[in-house]
Amino acid sequence: MCSSSSDNDQLHIFFFPFMAHGHTIPTLEMANLFSSHGVKSTIITTPLNAQTISKKIQKSKDLGFDIGIRTLKFPAVEGGLPEGCENMDVIISNENQNGKDSIMKFFLAISMLQEPFENLIRELKPDCLVSDAFFPWTSDVADKFSIPRLVFHGIGFFSLCTSECISLYEPHKKVSSDSEPFLVPSLPGEIKFTRKQLPDSVKQAEENDFIRLLKSVQVSHYKKLDFWKRELSYGVVVNSFYELEPLYADFYRNELGRKAWHIGPLNSYGNRKIEERNDESIIKWLDSKKQNSVVYICFGSLAKFTNAQLKELAAGLENSGHQFIWVVRRDNSDGNTKDSDEEWLPEGYEARTKEKGKIIRGWAPQVVILAHQAIGGFVTHCGWNSTLEAITSGKPMVTWPIAAEQFYNEKLVTEVLKIGIGVGAKEWVRLRGDYVESGGIERAVKEVMIGEDAAEMRTRAEKLAEMARVAVEEGGSSYSDFNALVQELRSRRL
Repeated sequence: MCSSSSDNDQLHIFFFPFMAHGHTIPTLEMANLFSSHGVKSTIITTPLNAQTISKKIQKSKDLGFDIGIRTLKFPAVEGGLPEGCENMDVIISNENQNGKDSIMKFFLAISMLQEPFENLIRELKPDCLVSDAFFPWTSDVADKFSIPRLVFHGIGFFSLCTSECISLYEPHKKVSSDSEPFLVPSLPGEIKFTRKQLPDSVKQAEENDFIRLLKSVQVSHYKKLDFWKRELSYGVVVNSFYELEPLYADFYRNELGRKAWHIGPLNSYGNRKIEERNDESIIKWLDSKKQNSVVYICFGSLAKFTNAQLKELAAGLENSGHQFIWVVRRDNSDGNTKDSDEEWLPEGYEARTKEKGKIIRGWAPQVVILAHQAIGGFVTHCGWNSTLEAITSGKPMVTWPIAAEQFYNEKLVTEVLKIGIGVGAKEWVRLRGDYVESGGIERAVKEVMIGEDAAEMRTRAEKLAEMARVAVEEGGSSYSDFNALVQELRSRRL
């Protein structure tokens, strides 16, 4: 897939990821994709984040791809944060210690990067900027230097469309209670939500600084004020593929008038499976299990369940009777660590389940685990990266949305794609999620693994995995959209 270009006509793109694991990983995969097609890719980040990023792009550099890193000093102290707070994952983990306003301080510090970022553009003169939606000020920077800005939201077409339709029509303001369902106007598919399932930034009546920031994120790639006449600074790159959500890809571009390219699933490119295959004990354990017999449980890097919720989850898994791999954060909000397991596990739990269950504390090679034939289902928070990883692996899901756009993603999985069963979460609660009892967990796991519709769900999921594979191959939908984007950007230089 690699093509070469001379120094004179080589396209140079800046990639500026938001400093959080779930945003950085797909941005790096995107940068790798561009560099594999002869584009010079420069990743802009801060010194501490650069240490992790440099390891992840080393294989691409070894292959001769033109990909590198430039750093900007992160003004943590100037923004009111302790030195070394350069990543949202760190901010969330230490939220109680730093205070409830630590997230706003983090965004304040990010805004202070504008001047040094402009100096870097002035020095290196890139042809294009791909920046995270959480950096709305980069639209002004791109305009200042007359280069196109491509926005990366890190979510799919369905959630983009849902968010815009709710923002435009405000149907949640026309129901009488938080639990009354409402139809999302204009959105294809007769999709319904309740106010409880919406992000705080949408349903909160009074604005604060953070909500104003989130609203600025939504409109940062438009120049004009009138909603229907807004003009994209340049466009949006979407980590999805056309066959996954065709109605919503068409609606986003044709009905909402957004210029967008689908270039995913980004996790299907490159060598992440190889990079993650570093825990052979997990693989050997899975190798000893029958096909589709193990359920995998993971809630991403930011969810912070209480001890009481973890006990319910443990009981639900045990009562389901299925073998499992369960990934638990090391720093849950109630102080869960390897040394305090008795606080969040039922008494004697690991001894009882040692033959059929594995509990991993901390990080796990998720892509490798999901790809294994022994995995039959995935209990997930419905983060878009995890959702795509399940889809590309052909695995049905037990959906347990917590925050962000995850309730939107759940609707896509359970009602549109019909490859998942909801665990029963009804309310958007940042980080901790809605409380779910063990019976709901047991029921959903059984339905996905051996239920009446389990075989059909698995067949649909496997077909989507094949579509995802074809999409990124030569002639596929994402391959073609990506090449069209590269050609368009190159044509601007002529």
